[in-house]
Formats: sequence, C-alpha cells, structure tokens
Amino acid sequence: MVKPVVAIVGRPNVGKSTIFNRIVGERVSIVEDVPGVTRDRIYNTAEWLGKEFNIIDTGGIDLSNEPFLEQIRAQAEIAIDEADVIIFITNGREGVTDADEQVAKILYRSKKPVVLAVNKVDNPEMRDQVYDFYSLGFGEPYPISGSHGLGLGDLLDEVRKHFPSEEETEYDDDVIKFSLIGRPNVGKSSLVNALLGEDRVIVSDIAGTTRDAIDTSYSFDGQEYVMIDTAGMRKKGKVYETTEKYSVLRAMRAIERSDVVLVVLNAEEGIREQDKRIAGYAHDAGRAIIIVVNKWDAIEKDEKTMKAFTEDIREQFQFLDYAPIVFVSAKTKQRLTNIFPLINQVSENHSLRVQSSMLNDVISDAVAMNPAPMDKGKRLKIFYTTQVAVKPPAFVVFVNEPELMHFSYERFLENRIREAFPFEGTPIRVIPRKRK
Repeated sequence: MVKPVVAIVGRPNVGKSTIFNRIVGERVSIVEDVPGVTRDRIYNTAEWLGKEFNIIDTGGIDLSNEPFLEQIRAQAEIAIDEADVIIFITNGREGVTDADEQVAKILYRSKKPVVLAVNKVDNPEMRDQVYDFYSLGFGEPYPISGSHGLGLGDLLDEVRKHFPSEEETEYDDDVIKFSLIGRPNVGKSSLVNALLGEDRVIVSDIAGTTRDAIDTSYSFDGQEYVMIDTAGMRKKGKVYETTEKYSVLRAMRAIERSDVVLVVLNAEEGIREQDKRIAGYAHDAGRAIIIVVNKWDAIEKDEKTMKAFTEDIREQFQFLDYAPIVFVSAKTKQRLTNIFPLINQVSENHSLRVQSSMLNDVISDAVAMNPAPMDKGKRLKIFYTTQVAVKPPAFVVFVNEPELMHFSYERFLENRIREAFPFEGTPIRVIPRKRK
C-alpha cells in the first residue's frame, strides 16, 4: 500500500527539524539498521495510530535571491509538490512575520491540505498568542512544543484526517510489478524505452494509485508485467534534474507498489552515495532487487573490467549482497534480454515458502556447526524456526532469550538459509522471539 507523504514546511529557524525528529523518533523501527545503508535524515517513515506515512523535512523557505537560499526554496517546493499533506510550522515566540506570510502564499498556490502548527509554545500562558496565527488563513493553529513534545498528538490527529483514500489498482497475482529507480542521468528513461521496445506487446497505460502515477502493462514470453512509474519521475525541469537528493521522493511511491525494483547505476560515473541511499530505501521496503549497470558500452574494457566493477559494487553495497548484477546498454541493447529472466527469477524467490521441517534441519545443522557464543554467562538456545511471511520471506526463530541473538549470529543464520534455499534477489528477515 502506498504511504501518504507529509511535508514539514516553514521559514528558517522555526524548529522544523526538531519536530521532524520528534515525529520520527517515537517510532520503533521495523527493520534493524544494516551496515552500508546510507540514511538521509530529511526523509523517513513515521507512524501514527497504526497508519504509516512518509515524512519530509525541508530547508527553511526564504524568498531572498541569494543562490543558496534559492536552492533551499526550490527543494522545499519540490517537497510541497510531492506531499499529500503539509505541516506549516511557525514560531509562537516571534508571532506572525512577513516571512510566514510569504510562505503562506506559496502554500496557497499548492492547493494541498495545510495543517498550521505554532511551535515553541512551551507553557499554557503562551497559548493566547496562538490566535494571531488565524490571520494566515489555514484555520485552527495547533500549539506545540518540539523541544518538549507537547501537542504533537493533536497535530498528527488532524494531519491523519487529510490522508488520501487508500485506492489501489488491482492486478492478478501472476502479474509481476516492477520499477526502475536511480539518480538522475543514470539512463532510466532510455532503459525504460529500450525495455518497452520491440518484441513486447504494450497492453495499456493505466492511471495508477496516486496523483497520476502511470502503470504500463505489457507481456513478454507469456509473462504479464506492470512497469510502475510516477508523475514525479516523469517530470522535466531544471529543479528536478539538479536536486539529486529529492529523487528519492519520486522513487518511493514506485518502490512501495513494486514486487521487484531495478536499481540503475551509471557505468561512466561509477557509484555515488546517492545510489546507496536510493537502494537502501528499496532494501528497507523489503522488495526484490536487481542491480542494473547501464551505459556499459561507454567505457573502455578488458577481461578484468566487469570483475572489478562487480567487486566494487559488492564492497559499496554490502547490504545488497543477495542482489544479482547485470551489465547492460540501453543504447546498444546489450544484454537487455537478460533482465526479464532475472525479474522472473527474483520475483519467484521473493514469494518462496519453505517447509518447516527442511528449515529446522538447516538451522539445527547450522547451530551444531557454530553454536551461539556465551553472553554474560548465558547461551542462546534455538528451539524452533518457522516462515511467517513472503514478499519478503520472514522467519521467526523461537529462542530462550531474544536479546542473546547478536546481529552477527542472526546474519550467520540468514547466510545458512540462503545457502540451503534459492533466495537470490530478495531480502529475508530473521526475527528472534521468546518461546512462551
């Protein structure tokens, strides 16, 4: 299900980042941080009353013409464009300022739901000052204190009311949904055009779930596919092409609706931090992943070039050690025929269920070969393991004390499961639980 997007917007120094950290920090992470995944703190996932949503922190909007401030304003406007709901943060200690009114004019033009928050209202005596903010024209202002966490519940209650309805385009279970993600200029558009070219029957372009997302349905070798693209990914313009870190905003909605994600790299430019950041979102979302190195025709090669590039990928993307790698050229169509068999295979692995008896045999052998180390005089005991989910495959390991399951041993068990069963291309989750 596609998560709603909430943007936190306001002029500089009103406490936007503090509010962002408060909202995100209260959430218990579903998946543990994995070494190698680069996080960008301007974008994260939060939850309120059982509803998950994506949240964006933005730079302060300043209407001056200084280049740096102009870039911040442009980035904030991108976030506004991507958002379903906007939280407009103001400063209760300073009252309504000219800069607040300028920000309000930008938000009027967005036509998006806006919830007005007055920050730094740290005690009840200050609440009378909140009424001045009605003049901004966004209805009731919500007094909050980011530093003390006051009033955020009422604020998020109001934000949740404006989430869009959860409409989903339904496809048959045997249809494979996939998307291509990556930095600007890695060649996603040319790769899409090459993949949707000759020898494929394009069925239709269907309006998707949110804000004019486009789903391209087609078939190849008897398999039905849906390639998921978003309105944001199709947009042209200098701001979208030059503001790299906001490419994740346009990729996230496609990731959430996909079974398989193709992480596209540019062979000419090599691996950048942004590549790891974008791939990390697909990994955290639990999607099957293929790493596609595009523009392979454009570099000078010898018999060692591909091996060296593969080793660099494995070193830089340690958290994607399960993902197959394919080297292609959208321009020359080199190895494009390898992509669809890989999509089919990793999609099948993403949905794979294994028998509990076979699974427990594998875990028992692994523990016999490498018992868990002692921790403060106690040793981890594993009683039983069972698969509880697919897409991605998830395994609950019933143990005596879950806190004794060190990350390194959890990784060891994951590797043994991967050796025994075909899980190439898909993340898997190992979840320790106390046996009751």
